[in-house]
Amino acid sequence: MLTKAPRGTKDITPSESYKWNYLETKFKDLCSLYGYKEIRTPIFEHTELFQRGVGDTTDIVQKEMYSFKDKGDRSITLKPEGTAGVVRAFIENKMYADAQPTKLCYITPCFRYERPQSGRQRQFHQFGIEAIGSDTPSLDAEVIELATQFLGEVGLKDLSVSINSVGCPVCRESYNEKLKEYLAAKADVLCDLCNERREKNPMRVIDCKNETCQANIKDIPLIADNLCEDCQNHFDTLKSYLDEMDIKYEVDKKIVRGLDYYKRTAFEIISNDLGSQSTVCGGGRYDGLVEQIGGPEGFSGIGFGLGVERLLLTLEANNIEIPKPENTDIFIVTIGDTAKLKAFNILKELRSNHISADKDHLDRSVKAQFKYSNKIDAKYTIVIGDDELEKDEATLKNMNTGDQKLIKLSELVEELKKEL
Repeated sequence: MLTKAPRGTKDITPSESYKWNYLETKFKDLCSLYGYKEIRTPIFEHTELFQRGVGDTTDIVQKEMYSFKDKGDRSITLKPEGTAGVVRAFIENKMYADAQPTKLCYITPCFRYERPQSGRQRQFHQFGIEAIGSDTPSLDAEVIELATQFLGEVGLKDLSVSINSVGCPVCRESYNEKLKEYLAAKADVLCDLCNERREKNPMRVIDCKNETCQANIKDIPLIADNLCEDCQNHFDTLKSYLDEMDIKYEVDKKIVRGLDYYKRTAFEIISNDLGSQSTVCGGGRYDGLVEQIGGPEGFSGIGFGLGVERLLLTLEANNIEIPKPENTDIFIVTIGDTAKLKAFNILKELRSNHISADKDHLDRSVKAQFKYSNKIDAKYTIVIGDDELEKDEATLKNMNTGDQKLIKLSELVEELKKEL
């Protein structure tokens, strides 16, 4: 047990971490272009935040949260998603007093207790953005545009965008009555979970994964066909913005998303090469969430979450390779104790000039040092012994071409800067 990671977690070793660094840098750089600034929230929050924000009828709250009592007998939960914590930070830090909208981005680990499978871990990681302070559909379009641009820039081309409107409290009130009436008549052919949901949160029945349920509710009334005038106008305007930006999309009236806080716009971005686990990004609007968890009235929001593990699998399925980091610029082969000592001064000067450099730390033979230099793919190698130190000169070898040239040791930094 001591040498095995807990089930549903995974080490990210150097053979993989460079891919994560690449994606994180890409994401942050693109968010900056759109005016989104990074926020970092705690890894755990008070459990009530997710019960009120995510919704106590959701699978996340009912089945999947890692919750525990701390030493002060307070219920604490490892965050299962990113939005609720960001909205809580928005309220606590009085960001609502700043110029609006507030545009925030984050990279965070999340935790859900569910059966581990490919692309789905108990500790997973999300890229996310939240734009709070405007209910205009132009912001919805911008959020979708940012997500599609990011996925395109990391190499995914075969993408499709699905959008829907899940309405607002005004249109949902009459719609839910219609939906409950429909589902009551279907009670004997619904699964136990759907029968539980049809009273508390009937719209979630649409999202049921049970094939028998889906076959029995093919004619279920959908919120997109029952929108109030304001919601319909909002949705139509969103589509006009997407058309203007030439973002191809389809309206999928069955997208309801799994969290209670969604209002109006809901969307998914799908890669068409990963089969049943093809959704790489999902998001939507959460008007009312700020007020719901104790903030001021009138602050709407929209955002998305994008699973990093899922994205890496999608890139792999599409044979998209992430560039490997640069190799060590120079490896110093040393002969003798004096050279070993002097090499540290040379290493310090090289690294101070942002030239990556290394030397042997295992007292290898000269032959073994060269072998190690090849193994780490060093671009250049130089040998330093008593003669080289006395003459202030050594042979600089290009390990790719095999070319060699004699240089002054005291001018090694300048020579490497020319070569590199």
